[in-house]
Amino acid sequence: MPFNNTESWLHLLNAPGLGYTRISKLLKVFGSASEITKQKQFPDELKIPKQALNYFRQANNDTICLELHWLNKADNHLLTIEDALYPPQLLQSNDPPSALFVKGNIQALLLPQLAVVGSRNATQGGLNNTHAFCVNLAQKGLVITSGLAAGIDTQAHQAALDANGQTIAVMGTGINMIYPKANHQLAKIIASHGAVLSELPFNTPPNAHNFPRRNRIIAGLALGTLVVEATNKSGTLITARLSMENNRPVMAIPGSIHNPMARGCHHLIKQGAKLVESAQDIFEELTPSINMLSDQLQANLHKLQERELEKPVETPNIVLSDSQQQIFQGLDFHPTSFDAIVEQTGFSSATVAADLLILELSGMIEKLPGTKYQKT
Repeated sequence: MPFNNTESWLHLLNAPGLGYTRISKLLKVFGSASEITKQKQFPDELKIPKQALNYFRQANNDTICLELHWLNKADNHLLTIEDALYPPQLLQSNDPPSALFVKGNIQALLLPQLAVVGSRNATQGGLNNTHAFCVNLAQKGLVITSGLAAGIDTQAHQAALDANGQTIAVMGTGINMIYPKANHQLAKIIASHGAVLSELPFNTPPNAHNFPRRNRIIAGLALGTLVVEATNKSGTLITARLSMENNRPVMAIPGSIHNPMARGCHHLIKQGAKLVESAQDIFEELTPSINMLSDQLQANLHKLQERELEKPVETPNIVLSDSQQQIFQGLDFHPTSFDAIVEQTGFSSATVAADLLILELSGMIEKLPGTKYQKT
């Protein structure tokens, strides 16, 4: 029987032996997930595994009933590489997931994100630094993205929430299997102030080999990665390495030479990571990436507007910070250049760039050619 596009995607994800590369090739040949699942055979050059072929021939919705039931609930989403609003920074990373199960505000994934990672066994100083940095960064409009683990991850998420900002948790388990269990309530709160997401099948338990795979999504979603504390053999360094491989900036907070939790940060700094001492250091490092993200999202939004949609796409529900309000009030319906906005407000170019992107995605302003902005 024919499947709709959502059902087809769930069958693609369940078919054994298919990954991002093969699914991408299938989409190029057949145009959509629905067309793929209609096929009884595939060209030999696509090298589709026999297990996948057998799966498609026998596929029925009994095998995906749990996923379909979950997707019928409010604020639960399946985000695929077919979607115009698939985060462009993730799509351009190495080995992006074909699809993500997302619980919460899916538009939060489009906002400029900073990955904040570190040790599960953080020192109190590391936790204090994480909270101070993330409160400041979240108040300025950056989404704090981390892995919901104990220690630095948990503190980063909590700090964003304390700042009334947005945060994203990328899990190394299925979307229905919160780990660690102590963060079950935190995950619920994150879903109402950002999003919780996973690429893994629904009830995937916490297996060690899934967490490095999870780290590539954290690094891929973010414009850069901040490492707070890590030992030389920490899994945190995997996220930093993946960020470097994506040509995204890596930043590290230095510590005492006698603190083993600082050695991973010092190693990264020796390898070229930026030593940061304040949130402003991070904004200055991310300014070029924020500007590039704005241009990419503009192109994607134009594509979306050209398509016939079953329902309108909601803009993110953003609570404006003081700096965002001041920038918005200083604009009118005549184009104003980026440099003029910086001069009028007295804010740094990094802060202005981040705030303009937030206002743009909120639908309050529009970006014009020549890096000019006006109210909509």
